[in-house]
Amino acid sequence: MCIGVWKAQGTYTDADTATIEKFLQVFKDENFLPGSSILFTTSPVGSLTISFSKDGNVPKVASVVLENAKLAQAVIESVIRENGVSPEAKQSLASRLSYFMKQFDEKTTTNVESKIDLES
Repeated sequence: MCIGVWKAQGTYTDADTATIEKFLQVFKDENFLPGSSILFTTSPVGSLTISFSKDGNVPKVASVVLENAKLAQAVIESVIRENGVSPEAKQSLASRLSYFMKQFDEKTTTNVESKIDLES
């Protein structure tokens, strides 16, 4: 896991130990039935938010927010990197990004076309 890499890099700290314990604790009493989802969200400042969905809806409240940029990066990379643990998650992310990019492109194209029409 990431602990070995962090130790080899000389970046492993007591704070990392505490954060990893919290990370493991949040999963301790969870039971994921088919259709359940684990939602990971990272922020630009390095926090990792973990939420659980058991009914197909995005939860309004996070299960935990962990303030550790190294762990946030490691979790996301473990899911979506080339040999990540979840090919389905990569496919889902790619599909959603493609959809949002197309929506953005269509909106941008419409805005540009509207401006051209106004100028004509």
